[in-house]
Amino acid sequence: MSQVLNIHRLKNNSVNISIFVIWLFHLTAMLGVSIGFEDWFVSKTPINLTIIFLLLVWSFPNRTWRLGLAIGVFFIGGMLFEWLGVHYGLFFGNYEYGNNLGPKFSGVPYFIGINWVVLTVVTAIIASSIFKNIIARAVLGASLMVFLDFFLEQSAPIFDFWVFENGIVPINNYIAWFGIALLFHLIYQRLNLKGSLKFSYHLYIAQLLFFVYFYGFYNV
Repeated sequence: MSQVLNIHRLKNNSVNISIFVIWLFHLTAMLGVSIGFEDWFVSKTPINLTIIFLLLVWSFPNRTWRLGLAIGVFFIGGMLFEWLGVHYGLFFGNYEYGNNLGPKFSGVPYFIGINWVVLTVVTAIIASSIFKNIIARAVLGASLMVFLDFFLEQSAPIFDFWVFENGIVPINNYIAWFGIALLFHLIYQRLNLKGSLKFSYHLYIAQLLFFVYFYGFYNV
């Protein structure tokens, strides 16, 4: 019994440490960008995304082959959809990536694939805690992703993440986000993965707060 309690305590500690790091990174970046160090902080986005991804994987109680499969599918799928979008204007509209998301494969940053993984998994875990029905979970999870994306899109050109033609985000961008996210969420639910709800809520709220803050910061 004592060994089980120690393992449980260790898992809780690892999640708490992960949450602390998440908030430290987001709040520090918010402060740094606000007082004029935008270039330095925004250029570190690939490092931030790497750490977030590693903490997400670390927060999973059981890291099985199904988690690896989900990561692979969401990463490759996300990169493929983005490649089609960048080169052929499919799904999202006409846009191109800037320089602050790190190295690229044929015009698409590798870290945008990582971002698809992180957002899908986190919102899927949250949705799974609210609904039992797989379809309801997938719809809620996809909706949470689109809601966050709305605020992300407002800061993306300013942070040199990506920019749409004429600076206008088309409505089909959000429709495509929802459709692709729904597909990914259905896959996640079929794999029956169990992640850390506590970590997922904190990460989602931290990212939402970050982009909502800068939505107001640059539009007031």
